Amino acid sequence: MQTESTRLRLRELILDGHYPPGARVGEVEVAEALGVSRTPVREAFRALAADGLLAGAGRGLRVVRLDDEELSQVYRVRAALEALTAELAAERQRAGRLAPAELAELAALADRTHRATADGRLTEAVRLNRGFHRRIAELAANPVALHALDRLWDQIQVSTLRSLHAPARTDVVDAQHRDLLDAITAGDPAAAAAAARRHVLDTRAADRPTADDDKE
Repeated sequence: MQTESTRLRLRELILDGHYPPGARVGEVEVAEALGVSRTPVREAFRALAADGLLAGAGRGLRVVRLDDEELSQVYRVRAALEALTAELAAERQRAGRLAPAELAELAALADRTHRATADGRLTEAVRLNRGFHRRIAELAANPVALHALDRLWDQIQVSTLRSLHAPARTDVVDAQHRDLLDAITAGDPAAAAAAARRHVLDTRAADRPTADDDKE
């Protein structure tokens, strides 16, 4: 139990940027920060390394930092998986297996995400946006896809944390969320898959560094 709680607490610290991308992490330092012994920290390191949040760095470990090419690869896989989960969610809707309350919750998440983004509450917007996409994956009822997406989202979130900025396409993102929501609500698997794939790939294209970013 302590190992799992330690893993979760360390994961949150990494996702929040307390341990930034590329930073080395040590057992003694983390154990002192979390108020636990080194044994659960060691086990947490192993689990987070398996999840792709920590990577080897000589004799120690560092927080993962995907480069531009690696991020593109991760986004391509994410696009394929989110297309699958959107398709499965729409299939379940068409079969009458999604409750109206579940779709209403998804719509509410889209609303909250848009408001937080438009208001410049970026940290909250990131959390809500992830919640919106994760809820679709939950509605797909495919735990294998959900687990894989959780790992990819963690890697993306950590690797893009330093470049967090107000999106220039807030209304476009919201419109794409609505298209995805509408396709699932209509029980149209093909349209849902296409909307999800387009949204993820468009997000990657918009987030790629520019020449000016490279000079910073």
